[in-house]
Amino acid sequence: MVDLGGQYQAIKEEVNSSISNIMETSAFINGPEVKEFQKELESYLGVKHVIPCANGTDALQIAMMGLGLKPGDEVITADFTFAATVEVIALLQLTPVLVDVEPDTFNIDIAAIEKAITSKTKAIVPVHLFGQCANMDALLEIGKKHNIFIIEDNAQAIGADYTFKDGRKQKAGTIGEVGSTSFFPSKNLGCYGDGGAIFTNDDDLAHKIRGIVNHGMYIRYHHDVVGVNSRLDSIQAAVLRAKLPKLDSYCNARRAAARKYSKSFEGQEHIAVPVTVNGCAGICDTCDCHVFHQYTLKITNGKRDGLAEHLGEKGIPCGVYYPIPLHNQKAYVDDRYKEEDFPITNQLVKEVISLPMHTELDDEQINYITTTVLEYVNS
Repeated sequence: MVDLGGQYQAIKEEVNSSISNIMETSAFINGPEVKEFQKELESYLGVKHVIPCANGTDALQIAMMGLGLKPGDEVITADFTFAATVEVIALLQLTPVLVDVEPDTFNIDIAAIEKAITSKTKAIVPVHLFGQCANMDALLEIGKKHNIFIIEDNAQAIGADYTFKDGRKQKAGTIGEVGSTSFFPSKNLGCYGDGGAIFTNDDDLAHKIRGIVNHGMYIRYHHDVVGVNSRLDSIQAAVLRAKLPKLDSYCNARRAAARKYSKSFEGQEHIAVPVTVNGCAGICDTCDCHVFHQYTLKITNGKRDGLAEHLGEKGIPCGVYYPIPLHNQKAYVDDRYKEEDFPITNQLVKEVISLPMHTELDDEQINYITTTVLEYVNS
């Protein structure tokens, strides 16, 4: 699904040199590499504050802690996503409220959010799924109207641009009160282990979060807030510093691969290609709203599971993200949820399949993959 080895070859000398220097200086925690990466990512995103941390799940949890959410507060998020999003809500003894998603972009459904809001709703967590933003114009309006925090789960969409209705553009993850991301190795900007970060333009919130990630300390052995131990280590920061200048080219390579995939599947009755928020299906050359962390098809003739097996037999990796809705996961089952509230999610889990997507895909590989998909789906 990804080719980290191939990607490494282009940055090998820089990464090896940086890691060697870290080993020599032994600046493993909060060293110069971490501080420089923080500044460089702030500049790239156009955000005032980046607070690195140990992983993307921690980033989302720390964002909620920083906002002062209390046990029993309701947090609305999407049913169709990875469990980490709802996991941190439950860990903080907040009340998760799952809602359905859109059938084309796979992002959280605005109408479903509006129906789910109660007097206890304190935050909404839109997940920018597979590489493009949820409807942030509408979400910001809802947040302002109801005095609700917007916490962006940007683990899959770093580098994506969001275009507002008035034509302004802003980087994914920097639009709500706070955003979080993951640097898991397979991400568009990934390190060689675990890593994450929190983004905000709020000075006071940034100050609080900086304490939370470091045991609640601003001065050593002075614990001013309840915190956790969640720090990005210097080696991972060095890898990320080498990759960050290439992030736009990485995203463009993914977009180019997505265009080739989508053009190969044009006109196919039983294959629905990804849809971008601007409606171009990822085919136009100027699309910047989607960074294609995943390239996800919908197979609409009941052959999805068979296709996954067939691809495996042909040596082609694939993934089903996600096979079980969160509302049906044992850890998050709740009598509040009714199956009729999740028609889109319940259909998507039967149809979605993600094809290999990374910066090293070449035309020969894409042709082999698409030909194999078409042969099976149309058989």
